[in-house]
Amino acid sequence: QVQLAESGGGLVQAGGSLRLSCAASGSILGIGVMSWYRQAPGKQRELAATISSGGSTNYADSVKGRFTISRDNAKNTVYLQMNALKPEDTAVYYCNADIYIGAPYPLNYWGQGTQVTVSP
Repeated sequence: QVQLAESGGGLVQAGGSLRLSCAASGSILGIGVMSWYRQAPGKQRELAATISSGGSTNYADSVKGRFTISRDNAKNTVYLQMNALKPEDTAVYYCNADIYIGAPYPLNYWGQGTQVTVSP
């Protein structure tokens, strides 16, 4: 059984910073793309940032220049450094990963989500 466990959310004032972590555990043979999504109240879940197994990154325009995604392959962990936070960044942040557990193709997994609240 594979699990993704997020941590690092919380309450911060506008302009502040937070660092989210997501660790994958279980019978993992390898991890492909890892991503952070977010879902604000009353809105659809949206992609915030993604990183390939080789380290290539992509960001939503709304977070580009403020957020940095990174990963530690030895620890099966992905991070999201969030700087210059704005109230509109308030959302539940979800970790997502393509994980190889035995088949020649990856299975997609979600974390349980961590709340980020940015006060004005």
